[in-house]
Amino acid sequence: MVTSEFIIGHSADDAAEKKGEPRKILIALLAALLLHLVIGYLIAVSGGLFSSHAVAEEEKPIELSFVDLSTPAPVTKKNPMFMETDESKKTVEPPKEQTFESNANSVAASQQPATGDIPLPSQQGKDRPAVDLDTHQYTLANQGAQPQPSAPPQETPKPSEAPTPQPTSTPQDQLAMLRPTPTPTPESRPSATPQQRASSYQAYKEQTRLSGRITNRGISSVNALGTPRGRYLKFLLDAIGSRWYSYVERQGDLVSIGTARLVFDVDRSGQVKNLKVVENTANEAFANICIQSVQEAQIPPMSDDLATTLPPEGMEMDIPFTIFANR
Repeated sequence: MVTSEFIIGHSADDAAEKKGEPRKILIALLAALLLHLVIGYLIAVSGGLFSSHAVAEEEKPIELSFVDLSTPAPVTKKNPMFMETDESKKTVEPPKEQTFESNANSVAASQQPATGDIPLPSQQGKDRPAVDLDTHQYTLANQGAQPQPSAPPQETPKPSEAPTPQPTSTPQDQLAMLRPTPTPTPESRPSATPQQRASSYQAYKEQTRLSGRITNRGISSVNALGTPRGRYLKFLLDAIGSRWYSYVERQGDLVSIGTARLVFDVDRSGQVKNLKVVENTANEAFANICIQSVQEAQIPPMSDDLATTLPPEGMEMDIPFTIFANR
């Protein structure tokens, strides 16, 4: 009996175990299925984000850059600085390096060895705002500056700097004169230009201290190209300067030391327009002398070749007139 009961008892436990196995398997299957669902969801979500980003990248509009390969607008060529060429320094052939514009051709030379980098000669002198290569007093014209339209181009002295007032002025005063800065314009073609009749007029000059790069030894000069515009500028400056020196000489006791800077236009017919004083550190009497000198200057019409290179208002001028203490 014991044995039989034992056998019966063992069979009941085994049956219970066998009955619980399918439940475990089901739970395992459900867990695996749930795990796969979670993994699949995560993959789907992450894949969607990446794909949407990729789509966004692909759908980003293409940016196009247009490059204008057409011919650029022409740049207005600026004229070089004007430097007067004295009669003794004229040359027939133009210089190879055309650094300055002038009333006549000249080839650079220097009194001293090169000591600087600027395209000027090296020389001793005074420290002045002007650039003068020589020293001489001014002389007044013995004839009025009259144009000769039919005469061939010639060059004559200009008023680029002024002298020491003569008898009527104090010996401590000096006149520094006309520094034209006309608005740059395209270079014109050779043509007939105005000319002065023979005159004893010359502007005051005082050699300026310079440290330049010119190595050719000789009388101080620069590389300058004579142009119709340069010849016209010289005539214009001579016409104004011959009157200015005369007025200052006669009224030297009325003017004070300082600078009067005038700007104006010269139209194609040679008429002065829009004249005004933009700076005056001297007195009113001096400014009036400068105005009168410009207004009364006898300036001839421009040649067609020169006039056609200028704007409608003509040639713009900016000229400082200075009286400084002699030191």
